[in-house]
Amino acid sequence: MTALASDAGRAKRGIVPILLCVVPFSQIPLDAYTPGLPQMVVDLATDSASMQNTVTAYMLGMSLALVPVGIASDTLGRRNVLLAGLSMLIAMSVACAMATSASLLLGLRFLQGIGGCTCLVVAYAVAADCYRGRELTAISGLLGAAWGLAPVLAPAAGGFIVDLTSWRGVFIVIAIAASTVAMIVVFLLPETLPAERRAPFDPRRTAGILRDALLRPGFLAFVLVFAAAASAQLAFGVVAPFFYQTGLGYSAAIYGLVALGLGGVNLAGELGCAHFAQLLPARLLGFGAFALFVAGAGVLTGTGMTLGLDFVSITLGGALVLGGCGVLCPMMYGMGLGLFERDHGLIGGLISALCYLAVSGAMAIAAVLPEETQAPIGLLYLGLCAIAGVLLAISLPAARQATQTQEGITS
Repeated sequence: MTALASDAGRAKRGIVPILLCVVPFSQIPLDAYTPGLPQMVVDLATDSASMQNTVTAYMLGMSLALVPVGIASDTLGRRNVLLAGLSMLIAMSVACAMATSASLLLGLRFLQGIGGCTCLVVAYAVAADCYRGRELTAISGLLGAAWGLAPVLAPAAGGFIVDLTSWRGVFIVIAIAASTVAMIVVFLLPETLPAERRAPFDPRRTAGILRDALLRPGFLAFVLVFAAAASAQLAFGVVAPFFYQTGLGYSAAIYGLVALGLGGVNLAGELGCAHFAQLLPARLLGFGAFALFVAGAGVLTGTGMTLGLDFVSITLGGALVLGGCGVLCPMMYGMGLGLFERDHGLIGGLISALCYLAVSGAMAIAAVLPEETQAPIGLLYLGLCAIAGVLLAISLPAARQATQTQEGITS
């Protein structure tokens, strides 16, 4: 029995590196090509709003597919759904590289988002198949860090690829890298949900779970704060290339380095959340991160109105926003998921779907904002801060009460 347990433990540990390779591919296609957005405007004879909306199209594809993909993986098995999603991601990446119009690229990016979302949903589902309790929390933290590294490294790598080849080369590199991950899955990832544990699709039960989740006190508040913070993170990624490259005249490679530094700040926030969540009260941690968000929004708005486009101001304001949102995103996701004792795959898909739908709307707004200064994006952030601040004030006490109730039920 001891030997069998040891073998099982080694098998589970061997799955973790594979998942760490898989989960970033939900985010890499979202961020890697953004340094090429100004070049794409010229090559496809379109405007900046249309090219920024290619980010929104990917997000929309992800958001609409998250729950169906989670249900499909519960019914058909993890490997089958993951490989299908990776195949779609690879095919659509190649098609994006060959796109000849903005409208075609928008449609292809939507389909690419459907493929990419499987890497997020299935990776966490596999982790939940293999781990429980504190182990699952630890593995989820590792997956979150791997996901967080994607927006740190992808724009930097994308900037150099754009300089060496073109924006089309970025999509080819994504296709090659995703193909490599698919081969790893084929040969090394076992099926973690055997046939006897799969649940036939039951629309009534699924609808009941989703309804109960939406009515759970505090749940929607956590999701909307998560969405506000994620919107701020991703909106900066689509407007920043135009600030630094078009407005200030820096190259795609230089912007990539700036994005690397700002992404590092965001990642530091995510890792800080993992560390301080066990040391600080939720209210203190949440409002501390919120203060950074507000400060960054204020810097961007104030300097945009007084100084105009300015490298230091944009970078400082962006760093404050991304650092604060780096804490808020995993914190809100974890607290929302923590309200439930089961069906975490479906609930996680619901949280992500609602978040990405809200983010898609915010990204559409960001795409049409004037780019002469950083003030408009700062004003958008102040609006998001107003929403997040009210919801934090409401939801954090609700979370504490919900936790006490759950502890009472458990005891």
